[in-house]
Amino acid sequence: MDPVQTKRIVLGITGGIAAYKAAELARLLVKQGITVQVAMTEAATHFITPATMQALTGNPVLIDQWQDDKGMAHIHTSRVADAIVIAPASADFIAKLATGLADDLLSTLCLARDCPLLVAPAMNKQMWANAATQRNVQRLIADGVTLLGPASGAQACGEEGMGRMVEAEELARDILNALQNPAPSLALPQRERGLSGVKVLITAGPTYEAIDAVRGITNRSSGKMGYAIAQAALEMGAEVTLVSGPTALNKPNGAQVVDVTSAAEMFETVKQEVSQTDLFIAVAAVADYRPAQASEQKIKKDGSPLTLELVPNPDILAYVANLPKPPFCVGFAAESEKLREHATEKRKKKNIPLLAANLAQDAIGSDDNELVLFDDAGEHLLPRADKLTLARALLRHAATLYKKGNAK
Repeated sequence: MDPVQTKRIVLGITGGIAAYKAAELARLLVKQGITVQVAMTEAATHFITPATMQALTGNPVLIDQWQDDKGMAHIHTSRVADAIVIAPASADFIAKLATGLADDLLSTLCLARDCPLLVAPAMNKQMWANAATQRNVQRLIADGVTLLGPASGAQACGEEGMGRMVEAEELARDILNALQNPAPSLALPQRERGLSGVKVLITAGPTYEAIDAVRGITNRSSGKMGYAIAQAALEMGAEVTLVSGPTALNKPNGAQVVDVTSAAEMFETVKQEVSQTDLFIAVAAVADYRPAQASEQKIKKDGSPLTLELVPNPDILAYVANLPKPPFCVGFAAESEKLREHATEKRKKKNIPLLAANLAQDAIGSDDNELVLFDDAGEHLLPRADKLTLARALLRHAATLYKKGNAK
């Protein structure tokens, strides 16, 4: 028997219009042989009926703590579950989870669990971007809760942006992957293959501009974000070419990796590859300047001042974005201040559809980060998380915009 077919999950449904997707999610999980026990908040029953969920799962739906004649439904239910999935998870319920509130059956069940908790947020884009929600989300991530989404797209309120619940098919794949490959870190499961067949070109890492035979100009970029994006793109089915400056990172399995040193080498490689590219993601921290003339030998110290003439390096992203038929371009901006102002200006100047920005002092060399995405619809905050989690969220957003552009 398939090990998945012996698994049991609790599917928690909270109040929100995305509750209708929970019915399809339950159907898909049951189809895989998983036992699904639904638990609903009272608010959720205003959007979808317990009768519907019972018919789909074959199990009575839990709503009231006192349905169990011993008042122990939260203990009995959580102890036999291999995972608890909250889909949709409203802003209110995420706040409960983050603060440990337990004022109804579902929140009490989550607090009493000894199994993984997976949460699929669903709310208006302003509610998602609100500072309070982002603090709560960061708390959940720190507590080891796995976030599934959200996605970006059209919302029931008529607005468009980040906060939409991930579709049922993708959630089902993520849940199945989590059940088959449990990990203590509860790392985000493999994403959907939404970039299947798409050719993605990524630049990553620093560049090194030689001053002489032993010295050079470089920066502190580790390359971790670019490599994480390459990994996420591979998970989504893309054909990935990674143009990498000097790093100490392991090469992503499945990617074509081209190692370069200088900005000029990176530029030449991108020019060779870009004609076959659908999606270009410029993550590399390319040196803005290089020495006008590098010495072939080591420059000896003689106590006198040394003056270097620096000349601009080519702007790789601007070159690609201004090709007659450019690929879909995603830029990165690492700023030290005035993030919104500088990122907005850079996106406009480069004439690109999507730009990801962060504060350099918070991100360089670290294993986690926080990103703000800027596109024609506005700003979309990706809360602090490990870089692979952020890479997956960024690529979901980029894939949505890329497909929308190609559909026109």
